[in-house]
Amino acid sequence: MLDKFVNICIISRMKSTKNNVSVESVSGFRLPRFNEIPDVGLYLEQTTKYINTYLEPIGFEITSSMIRNYVKMGLVKNPEQKQYFVDHIGHLIAITVLKNVISLENISVLFVNQQKVYSDPVAYDYFCMELENMLSFQFGLKDSVDKIGNSSSVEKKMLRSAIIAVSHIIYLESCFSNAISEDET
Repeated sequence: MLDKFVNICIISRMKSTKNNVSVESVSGFRLPRFNEIPDVGLYLEQTTKYINTYLEPIGFEITSSMIRNYVKMGLVKNPEQKQYFVDHIGHLIAITVLKNVISLENISVLFVNQQKVYSDPVAYDYFCMELENMLSFQFGLKDSVDKIGNSSSVEKKMLRSAIIAVSHIIYLESCFSNAISEDET
């Protein structure tokens, strides 16, 4: 039985289903860097679509009601004249990914601690590079993880640990999804 599951996990690296992340989707996965996020002000629905375009390949999505709740909770600043800008969008992308392994309360603590040490652009770009790095390793696209960044801090280690956990969850969900698909055929 274990051999069958291992084989299914290897197969999961190859094929993709609607609710499954594949090696192909991971190999093409890249989050926009801070300076690439539109800073023209996007309305709620535009923000939702923009974020989901980037997160859909790894199986995550955000809804308008989630965004409104994150604003009410203080995880994200209030929109400016109903528009979301680069700092809002960066935080929303990170929240959508991290909430799979960290409580929203702890994400808030992480953000506060990160901002004491790093600027939003530096912290967000590190988040993007590390997530891409870990997913590529987890899905077998490279043999080892790259060292990202020059500094070492508790905040960086905390974020890296959360990203490692997220990459494991994404990989396992892919394996289980393929195992269920194999059993149904």
